[in-house]
Amino acid sequence: MSDSQPPSASTPIPTSPRPDDSATPRIRLSLILTFVGLFIFAVGAKPDLFGWDRSPVVGFVQIVVFLIGLAWICVGGYMGLHALWWGIEERTIIADMGSRLVATGFVFSVFAGLADIFGMGSHSFPQIPYFGPWQAAGVLIGQGIIALGFLMMIPFRHK
Repeated sequence: MSDSQPPSASTPIPTSPRPDDSATPRIRLSLILTFVGLFIFAVGAKPDLFGWDRSPVVGFVQIVVFLIGLAWICVGGYMGLHALWWGIEERTIIADMGSRLVATGFVFSVFAGLADIFGMGSHSFPQIPYFGPWQAAGVLIGQGIIALGFLMMIPFRHK
């Protein structure tokens, strides 16, 4: 048995990192995730850039691949912007709202991109899914919401 006392209710719980803890590895990891996501997104959105285009239309696999890339971009961006708050102060309400907007924009993009699969698009599921202008506009609106969320997460004031 150790002689140490259990923390009492008056002992503050640390909300910031240790002084020797650096956010640099988190930022590096987030940049790696974001750039891998950007590559996956580019492969899904424009496979002909890499000579991998096998179809004249945007099909289900392409839609899913660029949505997976968008998910990686969102996760990497969230991790990086969250790491920028490391050691500064508590995140603001605006930054918390921004992180929720990133998630909301991604969900909006997924439902807009896969509208035919979910039965909400112009081509119901037994037909070949069609990524039309309405779905493209929905995905772009979702990406705009994601960008707004990332802007809200930036720590503008420093100590």
